Amino acid sequence: MPTNSTATTRIVAIGGGHGLGRVLSSLSDYGSQVTGVVTTTDNGGSTGRIRACQGGIAWGDMRNCINQLITEPSIGSMIFEYRFRGTGELNGHNLGNLMLTALDNLCIRPLDAINLIRDMLHVKPYIIPMSEHPSDLAAITYDGQIINGETSVDELAEIPKRLYLEPAVPATKEAVNAIMEADIILLGPGSFLTSIMPVLLLRDIEQALKVSTAKIAFITNIDKEKGPAGEMSLKTMLHWCERAMAGRAIDTIITDVHQPQLAPKYQQMVLDLASNNHEWRHDRNKLKHAIDELVASR
Repeated sequence: MPTNSTATTRIVAIGGGHGLGRVLSSLSDYGSQVTGVVTTTDNGGSTGRIRACQGGIAWGDMRNCINQLITEPSIGSMIFEYRFRGTGELNGHNLGNLMLTALDNLCIRPLDAINLIRDMLHVKPYIIPMSEHPSDLAAITYDGQIINGETSVDELAEIPKRLYLEPAVPATKEAVNAIMEADIILLGPGSFLTSIMPVLLLRDIEQALKVSTAKIAFITNIDKEKGPAGEMSLKTMLHWCERAMAGRAIDTIITDVHQPQLAPKYQQMVLDLASNNHEWRHDRNKLKHAIDELVASR
């Protein structure tokens, strides 16, 4: 459990998919002091198929985060994680995605739907979609092409000139409030262009991060990404983040390898972060230790 000196620390983690879920699960001892602000632009897999026929926001990253936060296995958690197999239209669909879509279709706010599932599965950290309005990630290449959709951005042969959301949508007000009240804000790890950046592209999030008094930390990936993000240097990634935060500087880099190319203004926390079983994946306990150190130093 957090010590008395850090028991009131409010932590916001920004990203999507497996990376954010890993961070949130490492912070489960902090309970409701932790908020995950989750990207909602995925258009691949089960999520993409649901969006294609039903519309709405992408549920997959939020479902993934909730799955990694389940500490009490139950019939409810088994149902939520169930994935259909076979040759019919349901093949590959995750039941959790369908449950969240059904709740959304019942005219419940997307955030209310998530909170119902959180309560059912006894998940204490807050999970907030970056927006409750559907939007897709888009990119402009250096030769002027417009690339639409997260999966298409991931398949680019080179780093895009810039990213944007189509259409531009408002951030969820609870996400903005959480950022404004945070003591620690974590970016990453995870897919840089398609998990971290979409949240930062929201105007309301940009302004909240610009004026935030929190300590902002960037958690690097352990392994090189596939796709265009794998060609980006850490220095470039930090520049993209800071540009999207209206110039707000990142304070700390949590990394497993010293980064000599970075300016001295960045505090580097160099720690062993890799899982013993999967060297490309962050170990939950090691991540928790790193973030505990960050909290203690703020």
